[in-house]
Amino acid sequence: MSFAFQKKYYTIRTRIDSEIIMKKYKKPLLIALVVADVAVITFFLVVSIMLLTVVIPYHNKAEQLAHSQGLIHAILEMPAAGSFFAFVFPIFLVLAGNIVGLMLYVRKTTKKEPAKIEDLTEEQKEELRQELLRDLQNQSKPEEK
Repeated sequence: MSFAFQKKYYTIRTRIDSEIIMKKYKKPLLIALVVADVAVITFFLVVSIMLLTVVIPYHNKAEQLAHSQGLIHAILEMPAAGSFFAFVFPIFLVLAGNIVGLMLYVRKTTKKEPAKIEDLTEEQKEELRQELLRDLQNQSKPEEK
Protein backbone atom coordinates (compact mmCIF):
# COMPACT_ATOMS: atom_id res chain seq x y z
CA MET A 1 0.00 0.00 0.00
CA SER A 2 1.17 3.47 -0.75
CA PHE A 3 1.68 6.08 1.93
CA ALA A 4 -0.95 8.41 0.42
CA PHE A 5 -3.55 5.62 0.46
CA GLN A 6 -2.73 4.77 4.09
CA LYS A 7 -2.98 8.42 5.10
CA LYS A 8 -6.33 8.86 3.31
CA TYR A 9 -7.68 5.63 4.82
CA TYR A 10 -6.56 6.68 8.30
CA THR A 11 -8.18 10.13 7.88
CA ILE A 12 -11.48 8.64 6.69
CA ARG A 13 -11.41 5.99 9.43
CA THR A 14 -10.71 8.60 12.10
CA ARG A 15 -13.55 10.82 10.87
CA ILE A 16 -15.99 7.91 10.82
CA ASP A 17 -14.92 6.82 14.31
CA SER A 18 -15.30 10.36 15.69
CA GLU A 19 -18.78 10.68 14.13
CA ILE A 20 -19.85 7.38 15.69
CA ILE A 21 -18.45 8.43 19.06
CA MET A 22 -20.22 11.81 18.91
CA LYS A 23 -23.54 10.18 18.03
CA LYS A 24 -23.14 7.70 20.85
CA TYR A 25 -21.97 10.14 23.54
CA LYS A 26 -23.70 13.39 22.54
CA LYS A 27 -26.61 13.10 24.96
CA PRO A 28 -24.52 12.01 27.99
CA LEU A 29 -22.03 14.79 27.20
CA LEU A 30 -24.79 17.39 27.10
CA ILE A 31 -26.23 16.07 30.37
CA ALA A 32 -22.78 16.23 31.99
CA LEU A 33 -22.32 19.81 30.78
CA VAL A 34 -25.69 20.87 32.18
CA VAL A 35 -24.95 19.18 35.52
CA ALA A 36 -21.54 20.89 35.69
CA ASP A 37 -23.15 24.23 34.81
CA VAL A 38 -25.76 23.87 37.56
CA ALA A 39 -23.06 22.81 40.05
CA VAL A 40 -20.86 25.82 39.26
CA ILE A 41 -23.77 28.26 39.46
CA THR A 42 -24.97 26.73 42.74
CA PHE A 43 -21.47 26.89 44.22
CA PHE A 44 -21.03 30.55 43.35
CA LEU A 45 -24.52 31.40 44.59
CA VAL A 46 -23.89 29.71 47.95
CA VAL A 47 -20.49 31.40 48.33
CA SER A 48 -21.96 34.81 47.50
CA ILE A 49 -24.76 34.36 50.05
CA MET A 50 -22.23 33.31 52.68
CA LEU A 51 -20.11 36.37 51.87
CA LEU A 52 -23.12 38.65 52.16
CA THR A 53 -23.94 37.29 55.62
CA VAL A 54 -20.50 38.38 56.80
CA VAL A 55 -20.00 41.58 54.82
CA ILE A 56 -23.36 43.30 55.40
CA PRO A 57 -23.54 43.27 59.24
CA TYR A 58 -19.89 44.18 59.77
CA HIS A 59 -18.74 47.33 58.04
CA ASN A 60 -14.97 47.27 58.52
CA LYS A 61 -12.56 44.64 57.30
CA ALA A 62 -11.26 43.67 60.77
CA GLU A 63 -14.76 42.78 62.05
CA GLN A 64 -15.51 40.85 58.86
CA LEU A 65 -12.32 38.82 59.24
CA ALA A 66 -13.00 38.23 62.96
CA HIS A 67 -16.50 36.85 62.28
CA SER A 68 -15.60 34.70 59.29
CA GLN A 69 -13.97 31.30 59.02
CA GLY A 70 -12.83 28.80 56.40
CA LEU A 71 -13.48 29.65 52.77
CA ILE A 72 -15.12 32.99 53.54
CA HIS A 73 -12.13 34.05 55.62
CA ALA A 74 -9.78 33.11 52.76
CA ILE A 75 -11.90 35.01 50.25
CA LEU A 76 -11.95 38.13 52.41
CA GLU A 77 -8.16 38.00 52.77
CA MET A 78 -7.66 37.77 49.00
CA PRO A 79 -6.66 40.87 47.07
CA ALA A 80 -9.40 42.35 44.92
CA ALA A 81 -7.92 41.05 41.65
CA GLY A 82 -7.60 37.53 43.09
CA SER A 83 -11.21 37.38 44.25
CA PHE A 84 -12.32 38.83 40.92
CA PHE A 85 -10.58 36.11 38.90
CA ALA A 86 -11.55 33.40 41.38
CA PHE A 87 -15.26 34.19 41.73
CA VAL A 88 -16.58 36.97 39.49
CA PHE A 89 -14.87 36.17 36.20
CA PRO A 90 -15.97 32.48 36.16
CA ILE A 91 -19.57 33.59 36.67
CA PHE A 92 -19.33 35.78 33.57
CA LEU A 93 -17.80 32.88 31.62
CA VAL A 94 -20.62 30.56 32.66
CA LEU A 95 -23.18 33.25 31.78
CA ALA A 96 -21.60 33.77 28.35
CA GLY A 97 -21.59 30.01 27.75
CA ASN A 98 -25.24 29.77 28.77
CA ILE A 99 -26.21 32.62 26.43
CA VAL A 100 -24.36 31.07 23.48
CA GLY A 101 -25.85 27.65 24.23
CA LEU A 102 -29.34 29.11 24.45
CA MET A 103 -28.89 30.96 21.15
CA LEU A 104 -27.72 27.77 19.43
CA TYR A 105 -30.61 25.79 20.91
CA VAL A 106 -33.19 28.39 19.84
CA ARG A 107 -31.69 28.59 16.35
CA LYS A 108 -31.77 24.80 16.02
CA THR A 109 -35.33 24.38 17.28
CA THR A 110 -36.93 27.26 15.36
CA LYS A 111 -35.78 26.40 11.86
CA LYS A 112 -38.62 27.00 9.45
CA GLU A 113 -39.81 23.95 7.61
CA PRO A 114 -41.49 24.34 4.23
CA ALA A 115 -45.26 24.27 4.33
CA LYS A 116 -46.81 20.98 3.32
CA ILE A 117 -49.85 20.80 1.12
CA GLU A 118 -51.65 18.67 3.70
CA ASP A 119 -51.36 21.53 6.20
CA LEU A 120 -53.19 24.03 3.95
CA THR A 121 -56.93 24.64 4.02
CA GLU A 122 -59.01 24.36 0.86
CA GLU A 123 -59.16 28.15 0.47
CA GLN A 124 -55.39 28.43 0.76
CA LYS A 125 -54.94 25.65 -1.79
CA GLU A 126 -57.26 27.44 -4.22
CA GLU A 127 -55.39 30.74 -3.74
CA LEU A 128 -52.12 28.93 -4.38
CA ARG A 129 -53.50 27.37 -7.58
CA GLN A 130 -54.67 30.76 -8.83
CA GLU A 131 -51.31 32.34 -8.03
CA LEU A 132 -49.44 29.56 -9.83
CA LEU A 133 -51.70 29.92 -12.88
CA ARG A 134 -51.08 33.69 -12.98
CA ASP A 135 -47.32 33.14 -12.70
CA LEU A 136 -47.37 30.57 -15.50
CA GLN A 137 -49.44 32.86 -17.73
CA ASN A 138 -47.12 35.80 -17.04
CA GLN A 139 -44.08 33.68 -17.90
CA SER A 140 -45.58 32.42 -21.15
CA LYS A 141 -46.66 35.90 -22.42
CA PRO A 142 -43.11 37.41 -22.74
CA GLU A 143 -41.92 34.28 -24.55
CA GLU A 144 -44.66 34.67 -27.21
CA LYS A 145 -43.59 38.25 -28.06
